[in-house]
Amino acid sequence: MTHDRAVGGRLRAGLGFALLSASCFGLSGPLGRGLMDAGWSSAAAVAVRVLLAGVALAPIAVVRLRGRWHVLRRNAPLITTYGLVAVAGCQVAFFNAVARMEVGVALLVEYTAPVAVVGWLWLRHGQRPTRLTVLGGLLGLVGLVLVLDLVSGAAISVAGILWALGAMVGAAAYFVLSARDGDGLPGTALAAGGLLLGGVALLVAGAVGIVPFEVSTSPVAFDGFAVPWWLPVLVLGVVTAAVAYVAGIAAIRRLGSRLASFVALTEVLSALVFAWLLLGEAPGGVQLVGGALILGGVITVKLGEPRPGGRAGTA
Repeated sequence: MTHDRAVGGRLRAGLGFALLSASCFGLSGPLGRGLMDAGWSSAAAVAVRVLLAGVALAPIAVVRLRGRWHVLRRNAPLITTYGLVAVAGCQVAFFNAVARMEVGVALLVEYTAPVAVVGWLWLRHGQRPTRLTVLGGLLGLVGLVLVLDLVSGAAISVAGILWALGAMVGAAAYFVLSARDGDGLPGTALAAGGLLLGGVALLVAGAVGIVPFEVSTSPVAFDGFAVPWWLPVLVLGVVTAAVAYVAGIAAIRRLGSRLASFVALTEVLSALVFAWLLLGEAPGGVQLVGGALILGGVITVKLGEPRPGGRAGTA
């Protein structure tokens, strides 16, 4: 009974962290949209966002390490891969995808990351998906199509699709790499190191022209009000990156990569709500149906998870 309570508490905490992370990530789109309308390029907004988050998390990471610098050195390859692939690589690929195709299609391809996670766990660890997991995945994908309003058709670019697939690989890497906590590396240290490396990589990408890099100090306008440029930048860095990544890592280490990746699909629902509140973009009926399907898919995947006998899924 004590074990069941511990498992139940771990599950509830994991779901709470996952929903917090998804909500914070979902806020980044409307805030970033406001900055871009004020003259920022998307790459500049994200680079400042992740660098600010890394700086904010660095002191916390130092405290959590408690002088165990050998843990940091031992996990240097993990932190480097996380920063270059899960943070910078994912963002650069997505920027290049949306430069060649509609944002909704690029998002749909990127959000197939849970399918990639399921495939990785099956091929690498022999964790074959159950029928309920497959059904939940299908429900989630159909829900995404409706939420992103792709039913009317959209232009397809081969190069755009390839870049979007690169973003999907980066997103899948985020879930897989975040689950690795066997060496005692605190989640804050993984997030801080990865965000700082990813931010520097984005600055380099902007400097060499891989992605456009422009900033502005003009006020940022939302639906019915305006704020100074530094306020959305601060919220982007602290809330939508620092809190989002740390909460996401905490969720993945409790739920496992597979379930956490499906719960993360609720990010698009949070984005809809924040776009409604900040930009005045009210969701339509089709999008609400899609949101219900996404939630149904997450619940179905959870029902298809094997009964935990110990730790949540590994990477």
